Amino acid sequence: MPFDVMLFWTVLFAVVFLFLINRFSKEPLKFKLLNRNDYLSSALMGLINPFFYYLILFKAYDLLEAQVAGALNYTWPIVLTLLSIPMLKQKLSWKSLGAIAVSFIGILFVSSRGHSLLGHIAHPFGVVLAVGSAFFWALYWILNMKDKREDTGKLLLNLMFGLVYMLIYFLVVRRIPVWPDMQGAFGVVYIALFEMSLTYVIWLKALKSSGNVAKVSNLIYLSPFIGLFWIRNTVGEAIHFTTIVGLTLIVLGIVLQQFIKQKKVI
Repeated sequence: MPFDVMLFWTVLFAVVFLFLINRFSKEPLKFKLLNRNDYLSSALMGLINPFFYYLILFKAYDLLEAQVAGALNYTWPIVLTLLSIPMLKQKLSWKSLGAIAVSFIGILFVSSRGHSLLGHIAHPFGVVLAVGSAFFWALYWILNMKDKREDTGKLLLNLMFGLVYMLIYFLVVRRIPVWPDMQGAFGVVYIALFEMSLTYVIWLKALKSSGNVAKVSNLIYLSPFIGLFWIRNTVGEAIHFTTIVGLTLIVLGIVLQQFIKQKKVI
């Protein structure tokens, strides 16, 4: 199934799932109370995510092995640090630059796709897309931090605008997003439920319910390695040694960056 067709149906199902979740929440979205700024904010955020972010990410998965695209996409915390300089007026220390350099070496390992030479990039355009998707996610995250609206409501509105952009996209390319086969449909529902809607809500509730947000947040560092386990057992890819080494370095750089920030706060 073409990656853009998968994205269309995924966003559509995510809108349905999140609409149901939002209706049963304590603060359901009231469209009558939305103002011009609410629509403009969601129009921008929906353009970034899901439209640009997932369109680029799905194309990266189409070109690269799942383990490579997934690992490279995980560089978004590093991109977030770099974007925080112009957007949040934060300064970057030499220690932070060193941590970023560690993650960058990890990117070279992952990109080599099992090749012994770090300079060998298996699919340069795919690598650019995977890292580029991290840029859009980091940008979305910064805008999301500044947006004080209720979480499930604003995410629902963002996804609705994303669905409109997908409809415009298919009008421009003059194609009809045909409903996928059974295997593709399972993937659509899975991604819509566990990537774009339900897990996002569960994560927010975990952060709000926990007595120690930092400890819960640190669990995110396990996700890329759990992802490799699922890729190995569902997709059937043989996990390259360079992927494990590279992903470890990427995560190490991110952890070092967080440690440096915590020391500054102290």
